[in-house]
Amino acid sequence: MRLTGILGGMGPEATVLLMQRLIEAQPAKDDADHVPVLVFSNPQVPSRIKALIERTGPSPAPVLADMARRLEAAGAEALAMPCNTAHAYADDIRAAVKVPFIDMVAETAGHLAARHGAGTRVGFLASPAVRLTGVFDAPFADRGLVPVYPEDDAPVLALIRAVKAGRAGAEERAELARLATRLANDQDCAAILVACTELSLLTGGLPEGMDWTDSLDCLVEAIRRFATR
Repeated sequence: MRLTGILGGMGPEATVLLMQRLIEAQPAKDDADHVPVLVFSNPQVPSRIKALIERTGPSPAPVLADMARRLEAAGAEALAMPCNTAHAYADDIRAAVKVPFIDMVAETAGHLAARHGAGTRVGFLASPAVRLTGVFDAPFADRGLVPVYPEDDAPVLALIRAVKAGRAGAEERAELARLATRLANDQDCAAILVACTELSLLTGGLPEGMDWTDSLDCLVEAIRRFATR
């Protein structure tokens, strides 16, 4: 199998969740059947919230580019990053290395288009930075998907901050369910997209029967495809 390098630490629990879902998704009878990954979990990557939303912090781009180079030097044959917002810096990562970058945003858009078809209104549960930077805009436009964001970013950002602070219990899962239901019912979204890997830690609380996709799962499948090709 081919080795994928993971630019992680954004946040640390989301990186662990990626590894856990990779293990769960891979049919395996023994250790050697699992997908190999080389994980660089770096919680010191500058805050994407401060850089992209508050405009008060340094760009994460130089640190991400350095992480990419170090993973490539360590033997990674492709790179992946379980952070939707940090895909605003995907071009900086690509420019830093020669190995391919597995783009979670493009993989997610492709999955949604295949599952739902053009014209589908997709409700976003994501950092406000995802909307502000438009990281999903071109992949969605190319596939005829319609991105729909919450009318108020504040509750979503507050929930993300709660998870980063270590709160991911029943109250937080219920809040994610409330936000998802509002998108589905009040903003007429046929599909819900969890596009923040902090929120991926709360998806167990989403309502039964709701049609939702987690971008982290789309990345997991893309890494598996790369590893086993």
